[in-house]
Amino acid sequence: MSSLIRRGNLLDEFFRDVAPGFYVKPLHGDPLPGPEQIKIDVKETDQAYTVHAEVPGVAKEDIHVSLDGNMVTLQAEVKQQDLQTKDEKVLRSERYFGSVARSFQLPQDIDQSLAKAKYENGVLTLTLPKKTGGNAQRLAID
Repeated sequence: MSSLIRRGNLLDEFFRDVAPGFYVKPLHGDPLPGPEQIKIDVKETDQAYTVHAEVPGVAKEDIHVSLDGNMVTLQAEVKQQDLQTKDEKVLRSERYFGSVARSFQLPQDIDQSLAKAKYENGVLTLTLPKKTGGNAQRLAID
């Protein structure tokens, strides 16, 4: 499925490959990346899940992680700041602004009180301990 060509990108790819200098248009910002562009790796041990998510170019303060049972939601907000002087004109800026989010489900509930997050060099690392089955109850069979 991933080998399918999307119609909107066909001409962009043509001009980028054939005549990269010819097709310069005054444009401010490309579309936001889709949720599939937040690449994640999830690893599991007996006690916890470890998630590594690539979120390059985002300030630590602009990353939000939500935990709800076994659902994990990552949200990143990108802010673009234009620094333009009177002597220069921006022809194309491929930086974007806005927010993007991605949610995924883990096989077991997370103990939110022990969860930890660390952001370093564009990679967000989550340590998500598994919730112990303290609420489980065995039913008597009649």
